[in-house]
Amino acid sequence: MAYNDRFIRAGYKQPVDQLPVWYMRQAGRYDPEYRKVKEKYTLLEICKQPELAAEVTLMPVRKLGVDAAILYSDIMNPVASIGIDFDIVKDVGPVIHNPIRSSADVEKLRPINVEQDLSHIMETIRILDNELTVPLITFAGAPFTIASYLIEGRPSKGYIRTKEMMYSEPAVWFQLMDKLGDMVITYVRHQIQNGGKAFQVFDSWVGALSPADFKVYVLPTITRIFDELSDLDVPKIYFPGVSSGELLPTLSDIKANVVGLDWRVSINEGRRRLGNKFAVQGNLDPYVLTAPIEVIKKYAKSIIDEGIQQPGYIFNLGHGLFPEASIDKLKELTDYVHEYSAEALKVQNVHI
Repeated sequence: MAYNDRFIRAGYKQPVDQLPVWYMRQAGRYDPEYRKVKEKYTLLEICKQPELAAEVTLMPVRKLGVDAAILYSDIMNPVASIGIDFDIVKDVGPVIHNPIRSSADVEKLRPINVEQDLSHIMETIRILDNELTVPLITFAGAPFTIASYLIEGRPSKGYIRTKEMMYSEPAVWFQLMDKLGDMVITYVRHQIQNGGKAFQVFDSWVGALSPADFKVYVLPTITRIFDELSDLDVPKIYFPGVSSGELLPTLSDIKANVVGLDWRVSINEGRRRLGNKFAVQGNLDPYVLTAPIEVIKKYAKSIIDEGIQQPGYIFNLGHGLFPEASIDKLKELTDYVHEYSAEALKVQNVHI
């Protein structure tokens, strides 16, 4: 089977014959076959079995016909290597047993050791590199989002402890950002060396910050991550999570190729705020997938019509898939994006 590189080409703003599609959290809970696997193993247990983690990664590629695979893993996996003790608790998320509350806590964090502590994830990537006919996206959690778990001790709605540290103890905050930035850089570099064909930095909760606070407390570390990984010849994606539209104008100098948009900002407006410097990815509201398929297609058509106006567009959701999503609707949506965009691009090229 021929290798499908549409996702790579779109990430570099190169022409494509139809739009590439993938979905955040596409390897997961909406799939009944995956739910059976989860009856036997936790997420972290699956990650520690490379053959099984690779199989779960492959499931949506086979079933949905997407144009990229995303590694089955979790943004918390690397933090165990730096000295954080945590569990992923059902219906809660990451729960930290030794939260970060002081400079002394930050000083205890050790450098990540990928070969020793995360060799199972690198093995999963190598297996997938041999088996896939689409690119493998690997990923890391961004420092702010990881820090919010480490400081709060669990998922939070208000990020009160996180912001308290930022505002009251900025030296401790930046000390933590530096260590987490180092972790992300080392972890991503190993992922690409082992066969990743693109990577995404997930900053799921950074939309909790104002643009001014983002520029002071987070952007320097994000800039450093993409600067230090700029030699990697793969598409580099930054996803600033939900409610992040106001942050987009601050991103113009990062050395990413692609920026992910949530559904609160249109594709055209997102491009404008980004100064038309990046390919963009997104941005269907995941919960539109609860609608009848004709409604889903109507929303998708509107997004596609904006996406194809410039090179460099990857169809995705504005956030991750939810457990109740229908695998049949996802398959139909994927086919629709491919078919409709192929026709629309053909017409567009005729008119050029």
